[in-house]
Amino acid sequence: MLRISKMTDYAVVLATHLAAADGAHAARDLALQTQIPEPTASKVLKKLARAGVVISQRGAKGGYALARRPEQIGIHEVIEAIEGPIAVTECSDESTDSFCEYETNCGVRANWQRINLAVQAALSEISLADMAFPGTGELISIALSSKDAERMRGAGTQGNDVH
Repeated sequence: MLRISKMTDYAVVLATHLAAADGAHAARDLALQTQIPEPTASKVLKKLARAGVVISQRGAKGGYALARRPEQIGIHEVIEAIEGPIAVTECSDESTDSFCEYETNCGVRANWQRINLAVQAALSEISLADMAFPGTGELISIALSSKDAERMRGAGTQGNDVH
């Protein structure tokens, strides 16, 4: 099963919360509003800041805010800020020099790379604005295209029966 870590889930919650709010917010306030423990929220926000997803401002009106408009930040950026490069298998992570002893004889490596690219593309199409305001067109169109593909697969097999 593909799963994101709890820290990544917290990062998505915090970034989505910032997408729905205006201005900078203190880590303590974000922790209270999202019900994420303050030390964890601070740790996650620092990672998001290092990755350029959020900015940190010091001072009385300081805190954390998104580095860009929510529409310009893909959910993949939030995931990568915490998890590193998105890869469904070791061999599909092109950023590492991982070696698999079966790599030279592997008949599925290319397909895992295709799957990995599809996952990355899907995640990059969903913005923080989409996450903050459910029901936006982008999420709906992805869901519809998924259903349409399922229908097409079903329709494709029905018409090909030979009697």
